[in-house]
Amino acid sequence: MTEDILINVTPFETRVALVSQGAVQELHMERTIQRGKVGNVYLGKVVRVLPGMQSAFIDIGLEKAAFLHIADLRENRSERNHALPSTPIEKLLFEGQSLMVQVIKDPLGTKGARLSTQISIAGRMLVYLPHEPHIGISQKIGSEADRQILRDRVQAMVPKDEKGGFIVRTQAEGASDEELAADLDYLKILWAAVQSAARTRPAPCLLHQDLTLAQRVLRDMANTSTNQILVDSRSTCANLKTWAQTYTPSVVDRIKHYSGERALFDTANIEDEIKRALSRRVDLKSGGYLIIDQTEALTTVDVNTGGFVGGRNFDDTIFKTNLEAAQAIARQLRLRNLGGIIILDFIDMEDPDHRESVLAELNKALSHDRTRVTVNGFSQLGLVEMTRKRTRDSLAHQLCEPCPTCQSRGNVRTSRSVCYEILREILREAKQFNPREFRILAAQSVVDLLLEEESQHLAMLGDFIGKPISLEVATDYTQEQYDIVLV
Repeated sequence: MTEDILINVTPFETRVALVSQGAVQELHMERTIQRGKVGNVYLGKVVRVLPGMQSAFIDIGLEKAAFLHIADLRENRSERNHALPSTPIEKLLFEGQSLMVQVIKDPLGTKGARLSTQISIAGRMLVYLPHEPHIGISQKIGSEADRQILRDRVQAMVPKDEKGGFIVRTQAEGASDEELAADLDYLKILWAAVQSAARTRPAPCLLHQDLTLAQRVLRDMANTSTNQILVDSRSTCANLKTWAQTYTPSVVDRIKHYSGERALFDTANIEDEIKRALSRRVDLKSGGYLIIDQTEALTTVDVNTGGFVGGRNFDDTIFKTNLEAAQAIARQLRLRNLGGIIILDFIDMEDPDHRESVLAELNKALSHDRTRVTVNGFSQLGLVEMTRKRTRDSLAHQLCEPCPTCQSRGNVRTSRSVCYEILREILREAKQFNPREFRILAAQSVVDLLLEEESQHLAMLGDFIGKPISLEVATDYTQEQYDIVLV
């Protein structure tokens, strides 16, 4: 199964789409003024230690202070590895202390970045761990024999006096000793530069910045199944080829400049796919559909049969809809980059074999995901509970903002509810003030209701307080907004 990678570059934004089997499977974007921080290494300053939470806030020069939990503190990890009692964070850190940290999660909503003192620097085939002297192998390399061979090869290249360790990435399968050695040397040079900057610069400051989105695509996404990498910027294409000559020479020939008349993303209908990925509803080919709701705590996916009646019986219809939904859900999770706790509400199936088949189809579809996924199976309520590692903002959080009208509630109060609130407010103010007149400023829908169906109640209120009440339409007001002016 081959894949095409499309890279759309503008001065303000870079967007990447992975297209396979004629459909968009993944979307990534990086805005120039909002470039992700994951992987960046900073020299931070401890601004507050919280013993009750066993955490600390670290100033790394961003708008919000970043968060460091004791579980991500290297000193605490080393103690746990030796089965010693964990030292409280207040005895390891103090306010004003300078600390080298790495961002492991971007700031999200009201939360600052998540940090770790366990530094790791990723290359094409290896990840360098300066403070952890061991050789690890990617879990995706399944064969134990292959894992041992790779471990031995890398171990032979590591100098005897090396204090750090390495993780061998999946891309290292089939790599030559020369390629592995070049990657190792490149990572050691990067780390030396980070250490030099930490000794000479004051905190807080940036010591090492992760690669651009386009470079990370070549490092992490391009592989043997990649057919071509199309870039619609001539200068970016040339820069990527130069960078790839050194770090990913196997993909240089597949990097091509796109110069067609149509916009690059239009050739695969990616703009339409982005719009659909921001919708709650996802239609299935069979006539069924998904409803996807994302909240701060978790994401829910509800499967519905819709207009699908193609099965021999009702159970067969439900089974086929759930099978199709399993594939669609896996794709939507990647496309929308949904992370954290995810609850899947498949249509109820009484046949245990059907449940097992749907779960197997879901796991098969999720096996293509580059992000770590854990599926816990069906719960007692018939829901599938799963988690997907959250590393960056979802597509909706990147492209959308809370609705100013409903304040992200997803609904607004009716015009009648607002009318009654206005009438109650006038009654309260009439007891405190003695103006000549009460003037109501409100949206058109509210004013219309007060002039028509609620006109009798408005007149009764005016007679009761003994003051005239006038109405004025405020065209820039939302349905819930109003003001009562005392004239």
